[in-house]
Amino acid sequence: MIPDEQPIPPGILGPPGQLGDHAGIGEVAEVRHIDGEAHGLMLARGAASARDTLWQTTQVTALKLPGLPFPLEPAGSPPPGCRVQHGAMILTAAAGTDLFVDPAAADPGQVPDAGRFVGLPPAGDFTLTAEVRVEFARTFDAGVLLLHARDRHWAKLCFEYSPQLRPTAVTVVTKGVSDDCNSFEVDGDTLWLRVTRTGSAWAFHASVDGAWWRLLRYFALGGDPAELVRVGFLAQSPTGEGCTVTFDHISFQPGAPANLRDGS
Repeated sequence: MIPDEQPIPPGILGPPGQLGDHAGIGEVAEVRHIDGEAHGLMLARGAASARDTLWQTTQVTALKLPGLPFPLEPAGSPPPGCRVQHGAMILTAAAGTDLFVDPAAADPGQVPDAGRFVGLPPAGDFTLTAEVRVEFARTFDAGVLLLHARDRHWAKLCFEYSPQLRPTAVTVVTKGVSDDCNSFEVDGDTLWLRVTRTGSAWAFHASVDGAWWRLLRYFALGGDPAELVRVGFLAQSPTGEGCTVTFDHISFQPGAPANLRDGS
């Protein structure tokens, strides 16, 4: 068995489009069941090295976290470093990674990408919550709860380092091109983030204590049925050399708050 603190080796997920059902899903992922037990890795096709002897392998393509009733799949490129420790997922973004389609870009065909872990939740309303701690170093370093419908149709709830070098709650909704909305600054490196699906709509909330929630965004990803939108986790470092993010106390709850605007 792999010890609970053992990371997935960097780069082992392989390049986007190499294998899997769609671009960015590789041949390697870690599987952890509700009991927190590690169940091995599968080495990418053609990955030949002495490290093969260090890992027990199994043909799996999903990562199961204790707080989620659905598996997460790796997507995007370059893949992040990933490990699961005591129920928390720790992602380390590669340098220059981001999901953002600049509305003023000279070449809208050239957009950045970032490795991530996403999955398809059960039908119906729900909330997905995590305590997010970011090791901030450079502007726009962030930990993200992500909604991903398809190419250029996604939304990010971010705990991000602003140009003023302040940890900030930020939201981005992309429908062809991205918008960018800074909400409030935070003292410290930790913030609670929550995604809610309610009918065909989505809500983004943030909280400094995990008890009282500020509504940051209420929206729909037009043209994309909510039940087909994948949700998950992303670390990004658009201007830096990498960023490590810890997603702790991950919780998935069926149903939505009765009132999205009363702090509950």
